[in-house]
Amino acid sequence: MQLADALATSQSAVNRIERGNQNISLEMIARIGEALDSEIVSLGYAGPMHLRVVGGRRLSGSIDVKTSKNACVALLCASLLNSGRTILRKVARIEEVYRILEVLASIGVRARWINEGSDLEIVPPARLELEAMDTEAARRTRSVIMFLGPLMHRTEQFRIPYAGGCDLGTRTVQPHMSALRHFGLDITATGGFYHARVDGSAAPSRPIVLTERGDTVTENALLAAARHDGVTVIRNASSNYMVQDLCFFLEELGVRVEGVGTTTLTVHGVPVIERDVDYSPSEDPVEAMSLLAAAVVTSSELTICRVPVEFLEIELAVLEEMGLDCDRGPEYRAANGRTRLVDLTVRPSKLVSPIDKIHPMPFPGLNIDNVPFFAAIAASAQGSTLIHDWVYDNRAIYLTELTRLGASVKLLDPHRVLVEGPTRWRSAEMMCPPALRPAVVVLLAMMAAEGTSVLRNVYVINRGYEDLAERLNALGARIETFRDI
Repeated sequence: MQLADALATSQSAVNRIERGNQNISLEMIARIGEALDSEIVSLGYAGPMHLRVVGGRRLSGSIDVKTSKNACVALLCASLLNSGRTILRKVARIEEVYRILEVLASIGVRARWINEGSDLEIVPPARLELEAMDTEAARRTRSVIMFLGPLMHRTEQFRIPYAGGCDLGTRTVQPHMSALRHFGLDITATGGFYHARVDGSAAPSRPIVLTERGDTVTENALLAAARHDGVTVIRNASSNYMVQDLCFFLEELGVRVEGVGTTTLTVHGVPVIERDVDYSPSEDPVEAMSLLAAAVVTSSELTICRVPVEFLEIELAVLEEMGLDCDRGPEYRAANGRTRLVDLTVRPSKLVSPIDKIHPMPFPGLNIDNVPFFAAIAASAQGSTLIHDWVYDNRAIYLTELTRLGASVKLLDPHRVLVEGPTRWRSAEMMCPPALRPAVVVLLAMMAAEGTSVLRNVYVINRGYEDLAERLNALGARIETFRDI
């Protein structure tokens, strides 16, 4: 029982480990060693992870969509608003979450996996040790930019490193600065850090109009408004899935938010938040789109369960116009009690290219992160499809990597590609694109290609997907993870 407590797991799990009936992670090995005060195994440098894909196999069965990556990282940042204990249910165990947890641990926040590693318990210290922040972990995630909103309520002066994450070109942080300036935050960017000073007497004198309807910009404004003693109106706000989950979480903290799901949010801030809260983030619509695309490109019948349909309605409408054969089950609610879910069955279909171009728009438009999946889908359809990825500086360029797998993808400019289908996919060995969604698109194309393909250095995929290869293998794929010796 003492060992189970020390490992933050159950006695039954410890019994299975002792009998050799439980797979354990390197993290768990390290925790056992710490609990027993004995180094069990010494590990050298682990090289990058690669995937070996035997393609041309049909998928079958059903799969649950996991919780939203982008909601989980926003909620981890939001936990800094709360002096009480926060429990987040079914948190995605992905590299992006691990990086945020490393940063939180370095500044004194106690975060531990509970309920056999399914949920996260987060308890902040009375005083954050911001000077001890793990800058290496922080630089590997763009989500660290969302520390600005909560931290300005904890101290008058701090710094965070420049945000990293995917290589998607220049993504300015100026909209964040413009929004948070209303709350007294002044930023100087020098030496690889954002140096922040806070004027605690400042308060928004009028509605805040965001210069960009971005997700993280809206979240940062919400995090700043949550503990501002007064009413804040945020206009041109994103109403995307992760923003809605953040609003629902803030309501659990006692912060009233009006206009959830619209572009105008009215936040009734609470200057002191000390609550024990228990919250379940909703499922990830982008993972749902990934699984849907996997079914399309492999000509498979697949049931995707727990799909947050309100954030995929435009995508489904476009796909149905292209000829997708799919059925939706009755709607039900996510564990947060708010988000609408359906089970979606996709069947092999003869697709034709859409009449209009594929382009993203803020919610309720086609999701920005779902655009790359249409490259693989369009390559499987009859005809020409124009894809206009106007948001990012160079993400469309990565879609041309599909040509190495047999697709016809012509780059028109840094934002537009022309895809000709259908495609006779072929196997290849290649490096993983440095952007998350294009990397998964390449993996899906490899699953469709006869023969054996190799995708090298897939860290970027692990940033956003939990056990993706293993879960696809459970559906009939054949994907092996390996490292160079």
